[in-house]
Amino acid sequence: METLTKRILPPQHRRFPPTDESKLGFGDIFSDHLFKMDYHDGQWRNPRIEPYAPLQLDPAAMSLHYAQLVFEGLKCFRRQDGQLGLFRPRDNFARLARSVRLLCMPDFDQELALTALRELLDIDRNWVPRSPGTALYIRPFIVATEPHLGVRPSNDYLFMIITGPVGAYYSAGFAPIDIYVEPQYSRVPPCGLGEAKAGANYASSLYAAMEAHKKGYSQLLWLDPCEHKYVEEVGSMNMFFVIGDEIVTSPLAGTVLPGVTRDSVCVMAEDWGLKVAQRLLSIDEIIEAGENGRLQEAFGAGTAAVISPVGRLHYKGRDIVVGDGGIGKITRRLYDELTGIQYGSRPDAHHWIMPVK
Repeated sequence: METLTKRILPPQHRRFPPTDESKLGFGDIFSDHLFKMDYHDGQWRNPRIEPYAPLQLDPAAMSLHYAQLVFEGLKCFRRQDGQLGLFRPRDNFARLARSVRLLCMPDFDQELALTALRELLDIDRNWVPRSPGTALYIRPFIVATEPHLGVRPSNDYLFMIITGPVGAYYSAGFAPIDIYVEPQYSRVPPCGLGEAKAGANYASSLYAAMEAHKKGYSQLLWLDPCEHKYVEEVGSMNMFFVIGDEIVTSPLAGTVLPGVTRDSVCVMAEDWGLKVAQRLLSIDEIIEAGENGRLQEAFGAGTAAVISPVGRLHYKGRDIVVGDGGIGKITRRLYDELTGIQYGSRPDAHHWIMPVK
């Protein structure tokens, strides 16, 4: 593998990160530099860090026509001691590698990608925000670039990493959201790309999600694609339900994304002696639990929102209030623990944090 090269902007040509971090939003602001690497003639070449700039892409690039595109999402945190830390980055690159294989794209050197990311973050460390609840969002992605109009895997690819400062994923912050349970449409088919972080999965979710937004709901909960009976995930998070003495989340059976935050929640809850079940959970069981008072809490877990409490579900004209509609004790504890580990105010017992330098 070739040596990582760097072309860094001189200080007088760099931009300034936003000073009002309360207005960061999510996904609209990008840092000064990015990482690139090209795949051609059967190997990855020319790994490099260079100034952020628009891409020059052939109009016939196969990613634009046949959706050969995969991506990841992770965060860099400015911790209490002033150091920069990544949360479980190796797990994100391992998941990216699994997505790559499902879309017939070439495997890549995960350690090189991680080294390049840490170099990129060190160069743009001033872009990591300082306010509580903020972070630097990191988006690695790979796209097919060969100019060819024919349905087959591309021969050429571009691997990139871009970053940008973000605030809370939801404008209301850590507050209960309302979720619409989709009774008709499916996010992905069985035995498809559901476990990959592929652009095609998100494109197929947009229509139903926009319909849910029009009805006033923050997110949409998908049911399984075969029977439309068992809960799976929402567009940006894995879902958990606290029913009686059990924390239930959908099993990883090919149609649910294996979330890094999802796994962290399962590990922490089991550390605390709580019962965690990865099993099929029907919407009918949730409705019944809501009616008899056993549905105590519900929350989503994902990189963007971390932990997001759910106050109400809507399914086929009926509302299901979760607990008292507020933030449950387990939800609050998980949020506090996860963010505490990420920002350095709580012990990192599982060594999930990797320093940038």
